[in-house]
Amino acid sequence: MAGLSSASAQPKAETRPQSEYPVATDARIEQSGETVRLSMMLSSSVAVDAWVQAAPDRVIVELPSTNFQIQPSAKRSAGFVSGYRYGLFTADKARIIIDLSQPATIAKAEVKMVRGGFGELTIELKKAARADFLAEAGKVLKPGPAMPTPASAKAAGEARRTIVIDPGHGGIDPGATVASIAEKAVVLAFGKALKEQLEANGRYRIVMTRDDDRFVSLGDRVQVGRGEQADLFISIHADSLTQAQEVRGATVYTRSERATDAEAARLAAKENEADAIAGLETSEEVQDVAGILMDLARRETRTFTGVFARNLVEKLGGSIKMHKIPLRSARFWVLSAPDVPSVLIELGYMSSPKDAELLNSPEWRGKAVTAVSAAIEDYFARERASVGKAAESRN
Repeated sequence: MAGLSSASAQPKAETRPQSEYPVATDARIEQSGETVRLSMMLSSSVAVDAWVQAAPDRVIVELPSTNFQIQPSAKRSAGFVSGYRYGLFTADKARIIIDLSQPATIAKAEVKMVRGGFGELTIELKKAARADFLAEAGKVLKPGPAMPTPASAKAAGEARRTIVIDPGHGGIDPGATVASIAEKAVVLAFGKALKEQLEANGRYRIVMTRDDDRFVSLGDRVQVGRGEQADLFISIHADSLTQAQEVRGATVYTRSERATDAEAARLAAKENEADAIAGLETSEEVQDVAGILMDLARRETRTFTGVFARNLVEKLGGSIKMHKIPLRSARFWVLSAPDVPSVLIELGYMSSPKDAELLNSPEWRGKAVTAVSAAIEDYFARERASVGKAAESRN
């Protein structure tokens, strides 16, 4: 039953309204001997493909874009299935990722037409020896190399500064989830509000890596920033700590090869797993050809990033609560563009009851958005001033 695994998601593809997607309901998972069966009812019959993947061990089920209306209380594990998740993967595909605690192979993966024009999805997995599991996983073709940098959508003569807003996670990757509130929804709401405020003054061209609930790979997020020739790249997240609910406040992160502390390293490792969560092969980001010019570009980018990050901490600190260590760095893949100043903002901790309340507050969101906007205004104002001084010195 192995299929072809997909290449990276393309964030620019058009999507249909979710109201037009097939609806999935009534999820059930049960064990019978050495077999585990996952089933869902669908509002229509659709094509389905499934394959196994190792390291980590899981089963990936792919079907057309689907509106999952599964009850939060639905059972999520049985036997060697430790859990499963679902969501949009690309503009026209959805995925169900089934995590395995022991090797298993796919005995059945089908959607059967039932009375009334409905469909019944059945995924039947059978416990297997590791050698058999690895042999099945080896049949799956791996994704090709990363896509080349796309041509910019920036029009000729465009004088406005381009800012890419990157709401983290999305689609099949919910991010941190606390009390049925997903990080992906919190950061998307913030990203849209920031885009609206920045566009209102007419000085900026705003591009979002996603403006709906879809998955975008880490590589594609970086490529959007580079392809759009962004002057700033701002990734938005909201962290969660399982055993430290008292930890609160926003943090600004920049990219560095060595983390400033253990918590920054933990967060970077967690965020860098986004592709694996969606069933993509995990690998290091593709590096550009080394050379003196590229090295100079990286150094200049780090300088501009540092200036913006410090200004961002200052502006946010005047409006919202910040973490006790508000400026940190670690090896975040999403911040790896060598020629785009890039920062990652953790708005707060969803594991903190107080932060969770604020993250969902329009009033708090308005204050934070205004602070980020002010930091952007100040950053480009300083840039204009430095360019003006350089021009005067040449005269």
